[in-house]
Amino acid sequence: MKTKPLIAITLGDPAGIGPEIIVGAWTETVVHEWCRPLVVGHPGIVRRAVELWQMDLHVQEISSPDEAEPTAGVIPCLGCGSDEVLDITPGRLDARAGQAAYDAVVTAARLALDGKVDAITTAPLQKEALHKAGHAFPGHTELLASICGVDNFAMMLYLGPDEVLQSPAGLAVVHVTLHTALRNVFHELTEDAVLAKARLADEFMTRLTDRRPRIGICALNPHAGEGGLFGDEERTIIAPAVRRGKDEGLDLTGPLPTDTLMVAARDGQFDAVVAMYHDQGHIALKLLGMHQAVNVTLGLPIIRTSVAHGTAFDIAWKRRAETGSMIEALRVASHLAGGKARTHLAPRDAGHLAERDEYNGPAGKARGGKPARPLPRGKRK
Repeated sequence: MKTKPLIAITLGDPAGIGPEIIVGAWTETVVHEWCRPLVVGHPGIVRRAVELWQMDLHVQEISSPDEAEPTAGVIPCLGCGSDEVLDITPGRLDARAGQAAYDAVVTAARLALDGKVDAITTAPLQKEALHKAGHAFPGHTELLASICGVDNFAMMLYLGPDEVLQSPAGLAVVHVTLHTALRNVFHELTEDAVLAKARLADEFMTRLTDRRPRIGICALNPHAGEGGLFGDEERTIIAPAVRRGKDEGLDLTGPLPTDTLMVAARDGQFDAVVAMYHDQGHIALKLLGMHQAVNVTLGLPIIRTSVAHGTAFDIAWKRRAETGSMIEALRVASHLAGGKARTHLAPRDAGHLAERDEYNGPAGKARGGKPARPLPRGKRK
């Protein structure tokens, strides 16, 4: 049991779906086959999520990760934050919830930096609530980079291989610019920034493949600028970065129009894609597998994965939240922390998922109401 990686799961914004997707994923037996999870956050919120799902789970309050003895029926919870969070209203923006999410991330990250946990997996936080609590970070990625004291970092979305995604190592999408207004992209996009993200993509995917990963570099403008008619960033910024990367030995191709590049990546021609801005990468990858996409922060001295969705205030605390991304985030963190990803990250077990009624942990009859269940990728109707 102790050989399995110990993973700290942060509770996220308590007004959102974070607590319920953690509890919803907890009873998946495969999670406990992969790792030893524990929750970081207010135990009272975890108990409310257990009551929401009507699950026979015990929340074990612990003061140190060493005390965690997780099972499918026991949720160890390392408490942090103020009791004020118990007064928040589900689905409502609240600075107290933003503070609770912040406290959980800081606590979990410091545990990882101190070597007391092997990885962290984060439930979603609400960026506006984070700001209302006085923490001026655009999101998890920048907050974690600040805690870890690193400047060269990137957000990566990752999907494991399956019958839809043909690359044997899956597909990673790394973003050059991230949580910023679209108007700022043109100022933040530099040759050095493009090359830095390509290096991070190469470093990560090298851990998952037995060869140099093939990386496609997105253009910024429609039709890759159409020879300068629609902008010259491809010629003046992106292409020079690609040439420099090739000189270093990276297997880079581009800049290519994103619409055709992502089709080629889906069909197995690339292992990773470098996108120039947030939605350019997010939309395409989430269309390939919204509920199985995993967020990985590159460049940190710790392992951090996350769900690839937000707090979903509109459905929070209504037993309608999907747990697929949380399960995948724990799977990827487990492989990275356990060293199994040094060759190939094992494909998501699509057959195992397909034979179950739900990909959501709690049994439908025990839960009541309409089950929330994404169809496994490749099994869509």
